Amino acid sequence: MNKNLVRKGGIVAVILLIFLVFYRLDLGRYLSLEYLKASHDHFAGLYAAYPVSVILAYMGIYIVATAFSLPGAVILTLAGGGLFGLGVGLVVVSFASSIGATLACLVSRFVMREAVQSRFADKLIAINEGVEREGPFYLFSLRLVPIFPFFVINLVMGVTRMPALTYYWVSQVGMLPGTIVYVNAGKELAKIDTLSGILSPSLLASFVILGLFPITVKKLLAWYKARTAGG
Repeated sequence: MNKNLVRKGGIVAVILLIFLVFYRLDLGRYLSLEYLKASHDHFAGLYAAYPVSVILAYMGIYIVATAFSLPGAVILTLAGGGLFGLGVGLVVVSFASSIGATLACLVSRFVMREAVQSRFADKLIAINEGVEREGPFYLFSLRLVPIFPFFVINLVMGVTRMPALTYYWVSQVGMLPGTIVYVNAGKELAKIDTLSGILSPSLLASFVILGLFPITVKKLLAWYKARTAGG
């Protein structure tokens, strides 16, 4: 039997097992705003007594949740702000979310890319060429504009040929503004009633403009160079 196929089957089995355990044991109840607010004092006490252990446990949970596209990333980010404060929380959440996102991309790449590439090879040629040419700019824009769920971006980018290291650092930089907003909001956890209230329309518009800015500049520079060369 093909060893690669066996490894893929093993990874798929692990993913299915994690989802089964998560939903069978209703672990999602621990990733709710209500539970987070009710348990804040308890976890704050643990952090005061065992700061390093709590940070490592938090990062482990965050990385696993993100790597396997489990719901609750926003709640975990708020928890990071409420528990660690803006400075430490920003560093911890930024690295945990970026590592988890990269692992999710690699899992998607290992499990899905061959099948997707073989079935849609002709359609993916242009996509892969675009990723190789301007991939970091597109990914940066997608990370800044909170329109597409991040787990969808992880899965889709997994079937492209973007290098994992590039995916990691662009994701970390691109997600940073949103991470700052949610970590900072986590400091005022008691005042948050709904997750939708964290991002105002004006803040969303700012993210859209910020996300479109780098790729717009790149297009304008390319147009200017082409026009200058032609003249």
